[in-house]
Amino acid sequence: MSGKSTYLRNGWLKLLFQATAIANVADNAASSPLTTLYLSLHTSDPGLAPATEQSQGETAYTGYARIGLTRSAVGWTVTGNEVSPAANVDFGECTASPGSAITYVGVGTLASGNGKLLMSGALSPSITMAAGVIPRLTTASKITET
Repeated sequence: MSGKSTYLRNGWLKLLFQATAIANVADNAASSPLTTLYLSLHTSDPGLAPATEQSQGETAYTGYARIGLTRSAVGWTVTGNEVSPAANVDFGECTASPGSAITYVGVGTLASGNGKLLMSGALSPSITMAAGVIPRLTTASKITET
């Protein structure tokens, strides 16, 4: 099987989500590195093409806003080639116009608008939307680096 080693996949996720250097390969040193990554919810696959923005297929239910998590072990847990929130993340309550089910989660660079989508993954199970629903990602919600 070819591809990235487990060491590199784990190191890459820790660099991106926890701002932890990959020894002798890469670090977080920059004049203004990102300090927060933003979770977004999507009603369809936002895709992985370079031109894809974080708003691609993003939900628009009334009450929704992206949630920012600090780029550290306080915000994210990295185990092997999987990343998950370090604590449960509750999005805004759906107050009206629930729209479609939430089937994907994204991680990107801006609190709103066309931020750069860095990673995405399918939600299982999906979140069925209705007025009064508060979408939640738990510490068991994972995105896998392949």
